[in-house]
Amino acid sequence: MSLYYVHQVDNDIALRTATVDDAVLISQYFCDNREYLKPWEPQRTPAFYAPITWRDRLVKLHELHRLGMAYYLLIIDQATSEMLGTISFSNLAKFPLYSCSVGYSLAEKAQGRGIMSRALKMACEYMFSEQNMHRINAAYMPHNQRSAAVLKRVGFVEEGFAANYLLIDGQWRDHRLVALLNEHWQAE
Repeated sequence: MSLYYVHQVDNDIALRTATVDDAVLISQYFCDNREYLKPWEPQRTPAFYAPITWRDRLVKLHELHRLGMAYYLLIIDQATSEMLGTISFSNLAKFPLYSCSVGYSLAEKAQGRGIMSRALKMACEYMFSEQNMHRINAAYMPHNQRSAAVLKRVGFVEEGFAANYLLIDGQWRDHRLVALLNEHWQAE
């Protein structure tokens, strides 16, 4: 297995790298969860939901993944092969920072089952052990208590507050800034 291909399993869920062949699957996930995810994401154009848009995007993401600059991961139900969510790592920087940012989404019907906590833990462990990251940054809107709870369960620690940090659902939103540090980091 390639160092740049993620495939982790935890009981009923699998976490794996998205491929170009996943365009229809991802498009369907976002269509099915359009209204549920709307308050937590940037405004989306109609093209965002089209498989062809996702195919083109996945070609670019594959190249970024191959170069170790970004990772777009899918959370898959082991029994049904249904897509339950996404985890993405961006802004990867090596020496001297060894840091990246993480974002995620989870299907409405997958809420409340601990899926995101388990998947995010697996993903962060991969970024620490295989990509040698020292720090993973995340941000969440203060009223998003579910996201706050997930990040806390995984071990993220609050580091600050950013006013008008991200353009979410057409409005600039405040965010709490958190980070997870790799306590076992070693120089390459």
